Amino acid sequence: MRIAIQGEPGSFSHQAALQMEPQATIVPCAFSAEVFKLVESGAVCAAVIPIENSLAGSVVEHFDLLFQSAVQIERESLLRIRHNLIGIPGSRIEGIRQVLSHPVALAQCRRFFAEHPAMSPTAFYDTAGSVKHVIALGDKESGAIASEQAALAYGGVVLAAGIEDNPANYTRFFLIRTATQIQPLPDPDKVSIAFTVENRPGSLVSALQAFADHNTNLCKVESRPVHGHPWQYVFYVDYQVADPAETGAALDQLRRQCMFVKVLGYYPAAWLPS
Repeated sequence: MRIAIQGEPGSFSHQAALQMEPQATIVPCAFSAEVFKLVESGAVCAAVIPIENSLAGSVVEHFDLLFQSAVQIERESLLRIRHNLIGIPGSRIEGIRQVLSHPVALAQCRRFFAEHPAMSPTAFYDTAGSVKHVIALGDKESGAIASEQAALAYGGVVLAAGIEDNPANYTRFFLIRTATQIQPLPDPDKVSIAFTVENRPGSLVSALQAFADHNTNLCKVESRPVHGHPWQYVFYVDYQVADPAETGAALDQLRRQCMFVKVLGYYPAAWLPS
């Protein structure tokens, strides 16, 4: 099974893809738009994309691509994000002076840098890519912050594990396919949709009332601008129902209130480990 991801091998997306499909062959892509095109064309079976981090928030580009593309969500998973300081073999934590990583990862490790003032955080385009770069440099004074998967992928050594400030750091990932390739899972109790409403007083409230009327748990609302139409918005909603047989009831009422509704996927909700 070929699964596309955005980013380098060893990234958190790589780790999430293997968590969802352990036997998958990973197809790394430089850009998210390329990931979606590979799925739509059939060049890969599926893709795994991050949609939301519990600390940094939503990956807004992926909301836009879900709306624009002919793909659907098959399932979701939650990945605990553990940041690690990684160096080349033979390096020591006391000798590290420059630390490369994605800006979000660096920001999530501020306490570690406060405790190690000799280290200078340096922004890089990708967490796994920073490990790849450090290993290629062969410099014992350079390190990178990334997943343990990245250390395994490039032959790095974990010098300090779990250096993130907040242990409640999770990223939610979607596995997406074309509609014809979707493999429905039992008891889909969560629905992701996108919709637009008329620009008039009360239209959004009327639309959201559909969820209250059908005893749904409205767990996320996100708005994104409509490209080419200033001050018009697409609303993205995730909701859960107590009875999987009732997933469509709120949706039927919503369609009567909205100009446009797109179902992005029906799937079982992922839960944090107890």
